[in-house]
This record gives sequence, C-alpha cells and structure tokens, in this order.
Amino acid sequence: MSFLSTHGTELMGKISQQMFLFLTAIFFGVLIAVPVGLYLSRHSKIAKIVMPVVIMLQTIPSLAFLALLVPFMGIGAKTAIFALAIYALLPILQNTVVGIQQVPDALSDVARALGMTQVQRMAQVELPIAMPLIMRGIRMSAVYVISWSTLAAYIGAGGLGDYIFAGLNLYDPKLILLGTIPLMILAILVDTLLNLFTKYLTHRLHVDEVAA
Repeated sequence: MSFLSTHGTELMGKISQQMFLFLTAIFFGVLIAVPVGLYLSRHSKIAKIVMPVVIMLQTIPSLAFLALLVPFMGIGAKTAIFALAIYALLPILQNTVVGIQQVPDALSDVARALGMTQVQRMAQVELPIAMPLIMRGIRMSAVYVISWSTLAAYIGAGGLGDYIFAGLNLYDPKLILLGTIPLMILAILVDTLLNLFTKYLTHRLHVDEVAA
C-alpha cells in the first residue's frame, strides 16, 4: 500500500503498457487468424500443411522465441507484439476452421440455391453460425496473451513484467505480487468482457436469424 501511495502513477503506466501490448497483439492475431481460418476451412489440403506449422510455433518456449527474434527485430514493443501475435494464432485459427466446417451442409445448399455467392454464404450464413466458436478461440487467446505479455519486459518492452522480473532478481515477493495481482485482475476482466460480448453477439445473431 505504501508503494501504491507513492508510485501509483508508475503502476498505471505499467498497466497501460501491458494493455497496449495485449490489445495490439490480439488485434493482429484476430486479423490474421480469422481470414486464414476461413480460407483453410475450404482448402483441407493446405490446412494439413499450415496447421502443423502453427502448432510447431506454439511449442517454442516463449523466452526462447523472444531471444531468437531479437537479432532480427531488435528489442522493444514491436518484437514482443510480433511474438505475442504468433502465440495468439492457434486457438483462433483452430476454432475458425472447426466452426465453419461444422456448419450444416443443408444450410449452405439452401443459400447456394437462393443464388448467394460464396462470399455471401460465408458472410451471411456460415460466419454467423460459427461466430460463438470463433469467439471462444479469441477468449482463449486473450487470456493466454495477456499472461504471456509479461515476458515482454525481458526484451525491454515494459509492462507489469518489469515488476515481476525485478522481484525475481531482488528476491522481493512484494514486487512479484505487484506485477502479478493487477495482471490477474486484467485477465479476469478481459475474459468476463469477452464472455459478455460473446453472449450478446450470439443473441443478436439469433434474433437476426429469426427475423429473417
């Protein structure tokens, strides 16, 4: 409490850095994974090549991956964001592919019979049905990424990881808790908000389908 009273501004700065790393990484993860997942759901042969590569990247230890990137990308936020975005891909990619593949063929056939193009079928039929599963993948990635983003401090990208690494180096549990507790609260808040958004989106899509 004494630290918070004198370093509250510093703590808020670390939280802001943490959120910037997390939000930017998850944004690029979704931006890449969802379109690629939609494509792979229709091209199973390519999916058999791409998915093992993504899974292989996930198996690389986080610190080792960051250390491998530094000689090519340098230290700082951009390297951390790149690594975190890579780690965000797998759950979103997998859930997108599975979600689209689970859409009943009968619905796609009806949409095709109504004269919808492939893009229209994807946007108006398949994607809305798969959206709850896709959002579940985004939720999983979000929780993973917000936790892994503490490792960004290892390469000078800031965030709450600064307190955790400092606490480890100084054998100071208070510093470790100072970085860990806000991180846990952020992870719970992010997961709760995404869960509420998923429920709202699912309800909204259901209402739209009934109205149609």
